[in-house]
Amino acid sequence: MSQAQILSFADLTQLFSLNGAYYMGYSFLFGMSLWVTFFGGIIAFKALPRHQFGALQHRTFPVYFNTTITISAGLLAAWTYSHPAILDNVKRPYLADVAQAYSLATVLLTQALNSFVIGPLTSKTMFARHKLEKDEGKAYNEPGVSDAMKALNAKFSQLHGWSSLANLSAVIALTFHGLWLGNFGVNVV
Repeated sequence: MSQAQILSFADLTQLFSLNGAYYMGYSFLFGMSLWVTFFGGIIAFKALPRHQFGALQHRTFPVYFNTTITISAGLLAAWTYSHPAILDNVKRPYLADVAQAYSLATVLLTQALNSFVIGPLTSKTMFARHKLEKDEGKAYNEPGVSDAMKALNAKFSQLHGWSSLANLSAVIALTFHGLWLGNFGVNVV
């Protein structure tokens, strides 16, 4: 059995370290990603009318994507700074530290794609579909919708699928990185 440690002021000040900040940043990012991906959206989808749900997603996803981009960029910078061999071995993803940098870069790039390309196109398509529903007096999924509505439906489905795939890739990369941290630690000091 380990001996009980007495907590001192020096111990408390040591909590504020780069390793501690790294763990906190990662924890926030992973928790937020799990919530948005697997819980928050599903709850909102079931609780809100479709147009309100779409408006909510239009407002929350940019915050989610940009927060993810910011934190993953910080984590990637800290990881690379503390593991300088990554820069000399960037084309060797089978090296453990490089693989971790790749996982963080995956998060950064997939969420940047979502934030700056896929997300805006999806929102534009969704709002065009809402407008056409109002103009036609029919919901997007009613029988006899126009060819224009069918085209918007297909485009929205495709964009939503790409966005979901990019987001799921980020969650998988974060899971891989978290498992690595849990087994081998941070060591970014």
